[in-house]
Amino acid sequence: MMNITINKLSIVIPAYNEGRTVHLILNKIKEVTLNDNIRKEIILINDCSTDNTKEAIETYRKQNPNMEIMYLEHEVNKGKGAALHTGIQHATGDYIVIQDADLEYDPEEFNHLLKPVLNGNADVVYGSRFMGHHPHRILFFWHSIGNKFLTFLSNMFTNQNLTDMETCYKLFRSDIIKGLKLREKRFGFEPEVTAKIARVPNIRLYEVGISYYGRTYKEGKKISWRDGFRAIYSILKYNLFFRD
Repeated sequence: MMNITINKLSIVIPAYNEGRTVHLILNKIKEVTLNDNIRKEIILINDCSTDNTKEAIETYRKQNPNMEIMYLEHEVNKGKGAALHTGIQHATGDYIVIQDADLEYDPEEFNHLLKPVLNGNADVVYGSRFMGHHPHRILFFWHSIGNKFLTFLSNMFTNQNLTDMETCYKLFRSDIIKGLKLREKRFGFEPEVTAKIARVPNIRLYEVGISYYGRTYKEGKKISWRDGFRAIYSILKYNLFFRD
């Protein structure tokens, strides 16, 4: 395979009540030097936060005028999926990666995600928390079982062999992700986009191991058992019925 050139990576960050940590994740992104001198475009979507998320982002932008940061906001809370739809729509990079506004995922690993792409092998790359030798915080047993079950169920329908369908770290070729008709407004985004990516003709989907620095609920984790049921519903919905 021939190596390919990427001029710009769009980093899409949905944020809801992340005023306490958003500057920390932006610092981590600032410190990352992408391979092949790829430019970083940061797109922050404030999903109608009720804390100081907006003020924290505005302060950071003023203090870092050389960073390419686009700020967008929803007037009402629409959900993580809706925030991702907004960010993807406005992204101008050759590739798009999803980054949470908390500190569970390490932007230093963007280069791990980019490697199969730059080598000319991949169109889409998922970062798996369940493979490789990278650090993984030990937290919730039933969450890990739930994640593996949802991945297993998704794989049954998509005929993929992913180990972590629910991962935040997903890297897409821009024209591919922009060409999908995405509906899910909240945490159903992951199974929906996986189902639709799997149906793209001749798609080259790769997976690489990543670190995971998970949060407790006291530290701000938001996903709940209800989101697990929504994920099951979305797997069935977008693999069996809504296939456009």
